[in-house]
Amino acid sequence: MPAEAAARAGGARAGPEGLDLVTFGELMTLLCAEPGRPLRSAKRFDRSVAGAEANVAIGLARLGHSAGWFGRVGDDALGRGALDTLRAEGVDLSRATFDPLAPTGLLVRDVHTSRRIEVVYQRRASAGQRLTADDVDAAYVASARVLHVTGITPALGPDAAAAVDRAVRIASDAGVAVSFDPNLRRRIWDDDDRARRTLGELAARAQIVLAGLGEAELISGERGAPAAAKWFLDHGVGYVAIKLGAAGAFVTDGEREVAAAGRQVHVVDPIGAGDAFAAGYLSAWLNGGDLASCAAKGNLVAAMSMTALGDFEGLPTEAELGSFRAGNDEVER
Repeated sequence: MPAEAAARAGGARAGPEGLDLVTFGELMTLLCAEPGRPLRSAKRFDRSVAGAEANVAIGLARLGHSAGWFGRVGDDALGRGALDTLRAEGVDLSRATFDPLAPTGLLVRDVHTSRRIEVVYQRRASAGQRLTADDVDAAYVASARVLHVTGITPALGPDAAAAVDRAVRIASDAGVAVSFDPNLRRRIWDDDDRARRTLGELAARAQIVLAGLGEAELISGERGAPAAAKWFLDHGVGYVAIKLGAAGAFVTDGEREVAAAGRQVHVVDPIGAGDAFAAGYLSAWLNGGDLASCAAKGNLVAAMSMTALGDFEGLPTEAELGSFRAGNDEVER
């Protein structure tokens, strides 16, 4: 795909170097139905953005870190609005691009806490799927402290998979830590066998793996968090966190193991909790935290994220996290 098919969204400025975290991937407009209303009969929708990598970037920015995101959005009102949202959160977009040849993707879903959430995608031939290795700025990636990638991007197609391969290779050569969340999306993989092979190979190139239990078991072929985590460690991963939902997380570096209890909250919207955990975990890791503190912060951020409608809207600042940690739920007057 020719590089001239996309125009830099951040303008001519070079953008900051040496960010705490750089990530990239697909960014879509999100239309979220009113809570409790099935999608087939919903009439009112809240507009936001959707994208696992963007959620992590926003989460890190709210927690006081410098974070950058890049990828392609359509050169349209939805794409500009999506980038406006990330920019307002303090995420660097100097390497993001507008693609005039494809529209911004769309995700429509409903919101339930005790029944299956229905999701409809309009992403085929969208700008986000046209990401290529040429979109990866080597200097930008190499200057970060952490590169965060997910298993969604390589599932979008061979060009997007090549972008992931290039970014991880650049990071590894530059000594940048690679964080990987499988974020398994069965609707965009051909089959579980291909997903398992691709995600397993990508995990083996990461220093940090943040996986749900089902994802970890699929990739490793093992049952249970300890056995699955050992598979990742045996394949060269330095830090493994297995997300266990409301039960918390199991984390290990091969020498120590921590079972961190989850925080119980009134759930408004469960979508995005895994990305929130990643943001909290990586924030503590960037601050030099040990296994227990990384897992605890991941669990707290994930819990807070579920108390608001939307994929990222519930992500906390450090001040909000401190108040939540202290159990202060009184009305601020």
